[in-house]
Amino acid sequence: MHLIWDWNGTLFDDLHIVVDAVNASLAAIASGMTIDADDYRDHYQRPVRAFYDAMLERPITNDEWATINVSFHDAYMNLVPLAEPTSDAVGATKEVVRRGLTQSILSMWSHELLGPTVERYGLSGAMLAVRGSDEARGEPKADLLRRHLAELSINGDRRVVMVGDTFDDAAAASAVGIVCVLYDGGSHHREDLERTGVPVASSLVEAVEIAGNL
Repeated sequence: MHLIWDWNGTLFDDLHIVVDAVNASLAAIASGMTIDADDYRDHYQRPVRAFYDAMLERPITNDEWATINVSFHDAYMNLVPLAEPTSDAVGATKEVVRRGLTQSILSMWSHELLGPTVERYGLSGAMLAVRGSDEARGEPKADLLRRHLAELSINGDRRVVMVGDTFDDAAAASAVGIVCVLYDGGSHHREDLERTGVPVASSLVEAVEIAGNL
């Protein structure tokens, strides 16, 4: 079996800095509002522009969207040093190795930034590959997942499980015909994740256990 980890919100516990970066972007458009983690989970969706529409209860303008993109990215990058891997990320990736399985990381975060960050936290050595998004392509996660599987030369005779924290992860896995386990420490409330019908784990170690039993 091969396990594909999502990074942001799954292996990397960054929800608190994401919320702070969203608040910076809301301030940049003078929205007059701030959110907390529960607000974020109440509204989070992709495409991200729809997330801002939902929070503000109106369509944002093109100029606002451009400002949001720049301000969020700048704030998030400044805050990255304040985030760390999820508390059991190392234990979970070691458990994958102990079981004799293989693993990789697939993220919608910039590939250029992802690799050095994973390396800095000492997680890259356990991975067959670490793949982020080529932002110029603007491709959905399902397409990125297809490319990732092709690059790993994984075909239908090898079981693959994806572990992520969002509806988008579950949808991408379904689109390419693999199964998914969702971790409830990221972008959505557990009860919302459970409504997808996908197995939900309270920890990353539990996610590995569920994946092994699927």
